[in-house]
Amino acid sequence: MSILFSNPPWWEKKESRGFLRKKRWRRGVRAGSRWPFTYLGRCYPDNSRAKDYIPYPYFLGYATTYTSKLIGEKKVYFRDSIALSESYKSFFKYLDSIHEKIEYYLIESATPSWEHDYKLIKEIKNKYPKLKIIVAGPISTSDQNWDSEIVYAVLKGEYEKNVMKVINGKDGLLEHDLLTLEEMNKAPFPYYDKFIYDKYFDGNPIPMNKLSPQAHVLTSRGCPFKCIFCVWPAAMTGNDPDGENKRSVRQYTPDYMEGFLDKLTTDYKFEAIYFDDDTFNIGNRHTVEISKLAGKYNIPWFAMCRADTCKKDTWKIMKDNGCKGVKIGIESGSQYVVDQIVNKHLDLNYTREIVNYLRELNMSVHGTFTYGLPGETKDQMIETKNFISNTNFNTVQESGTAEIEGTPLHTLNKKELKNYPGASINSTYDRQKDGGKKWQSLVKDLQNN
Repeated sequence: MSILFSNPPWWEKKESRGFLRKKRWRRGVRAGSRWPFTYLGRCYPDNSRAKDYIPYPYFLGYATTYTSKLIGEKKVYFRDSIALSESYKSFFKYLDSIHEKIEYYLIESATPSWEHDYKLIKEIKNKYPKLKIIVAGPISTSDQNWDSEIVYAVLKGEYEKNVMKVINGKDGLLEHDLLTLEEMNKAPFPYYDKFIYDKYFDGNPIPMNKLSPQAHVLTSRGCPFKCIFCVWPAAMTGNDPDGENKRSVRQYTPDYMEGFLDKLTTDYKFEAIYFDDDTFNIGNRHTVEISKLAGKYNIPWFAMCRADTCKKDTWKIMKDNGCKGVKIGIESGSQYVVDQIVNKHLDLNYTREIVNYLRELNMSVHGTFTYGLPGETKDQMIETKNFISNTNFNTVQESGTAEIEGTPLHTLNKKELKNYPGASINSTYDRQKDGGKKWQSLVKDLQNN
């Protein structure tokens, strides 16, 4: 009864880019990313010196320690090959060294990486036929027929409890079984590998790009909003592929977070904390409590936020307690797209006001936008470009809209959705699974306007 929680390598071919046409490896990120995608990295296989974007694999990390507590640390293994920038050769060398010690192999996957991952899974099963392979992550919500000769179990949603069901004898497809709020706040802190804790890196918001190592941390799970493309609230921390059910938010208590941050700052010399919740600043009480707690550690911190879910005074409290910058999800500069297609219902004029206010507080603001939404016109994409130009962001993130299993965007292929009246998919719509690649196909056209 032993298990390996694995985030295996994901490398694609080299591509030329830039004035000098220098070839760089296209690499992927999956576990820890809400929208797994590929990008041209600065690292290459078995060399992780450069600062490529690598998120912490939250669900893997929490499941690792949860399982360790119940079956013993010596029976649980963790391998983040993405953080290691590990080659396939090195990955299989590692599996060669431990495959006789483990019974189960778990991989977290999603639509963008599934074609790659399933090929890798079959290779693993062929080489180590006794391994029982468990698939978790958003891909678990797909309606494909799972080959039981290759995949032993498929776990829907966050998977601490479901992985224990498999270890205790269940197989096949296991439906969502999320931790309750009480269970979540009694669970062990997520696993940090002392050899790679400093490999997780996000360059935004600035000046986080200059701070390493940085602790990537969740203070909550879930989000009440129903953005059409958003994966985790629909498929991982909830079960809402149509965007029509109530979505919950479970927040960690200040006591839990204090113990966690104490451990992180005592055991590792982090230079920054990044609160990477779906929405960190939902509600003033939680935001203020965590902000004041973070201020105790006297290191800069950053957060993923929404513009309209806390009072102006709360932003000031964040700043006064060490918050140096925030990411704000905006998605589009067209109010119609934000309301009728994305279903975000965010007032763009108020958003611009908040961005200006945060800049006055000397906080950096990184705005995130997506293009190529279903039903979005080119003129509306240009509206987004104009909104960015006329708003005082420090930096922005622009990406193509990826279609991932378990989201309303994926459901839209099958039926109309009442909460997304402006969203539509026709024969010309680019159903790209990889947002990075989709953006490459859109950017040249938009730059000519």
